[in-house]
Amino acid sequence: MSDPVQSDPVQLVIADHVAIITLARPEKLNALDETMVALLGEAADRIDRDPSVRVAILTGAGKAFCAGGDIAAWGALSPLQMGQDWVRTGHRVFDKLARLKVPLIAALNGHALGGGLELAATADFRICEAQAKIGLPETGIGMIPGWSGTQRLVARFGAGVVRRLSLMGEIVTAERALSLGIVDDVVETGSVLNAARIVAERVLARGPVATTIAKQLINAAEGEDAAAAMEILAGSLVSYTDDVKAGVGAFQRKQKPVFQGS
Repeated sequence: MSDPVQSDPVQLVIADHVAIITLARPEKLNALDETMVALLGEAADRIDRDPSVRVAILTGAGKAFCAGGDIAAWGALSPLQMGQDWVRTGHRVFDKLARLKVPLIAALNGHALGGGLELAATADFRICEAQAKIGLPETGIGMIPGWSGTQRLVARFGAGVVRRLSLMGEIVTAERALSLGIVDDVVETGSVLNAARIVAERVLARGPVATTIAKQLINAAEGEDAAAAMEILAGSLVSYTDDVKAGVGAFQRKQKPVFQGS
């Protein structure tokens, strides 16, 4: 993703160790189309590649955080296109966001519905403005939550909560979402980005390596890419051993390594 311009539907700004991703399609309530999903993936990749980034914030422009997947984008897809393109691509991108090496804060400046709630669920923390509504309305139009609404949301919010939102189509207020554990805090209208920055500052005050590893371990406990987390941590540990130094040195000298088991 190049430096954002005003017309970009997803914008990424990095400054002072904080990356801010903004959904910028307010005329469509930030409903996600193919371009936006692809740009979200590019933003996640850029954040993971940038060693200066230690925390990220995800928010929306205008009155909504995200109204979900744009029906105009998926409504005419064939069954094969729906599964292989729309759903699979969304899963891949949302997984990238959930598995960022740095903590992600979702600043819900307005409604988070359907795919918007699934997007918010990729974050480690969710802060919500008081006027926002939250729900999974897909079954009301004969569709199901397709971007891990029945999977990641169950792991993070509990099956009982997801049943209410999906099977009954319950749309909850910000305060109700707080009581159900869907969001971590509710703030006044217009103040969510400032609240997210305060949380970001608290994250920045912690040890960056410890924070990254702690996030990976918490994700693994939730079943979020546990296999990769194990290999990441194990690989980091082994890389510090004298055996690795001996093996790499011997390879460079084209010699047989002599390992000491340390």
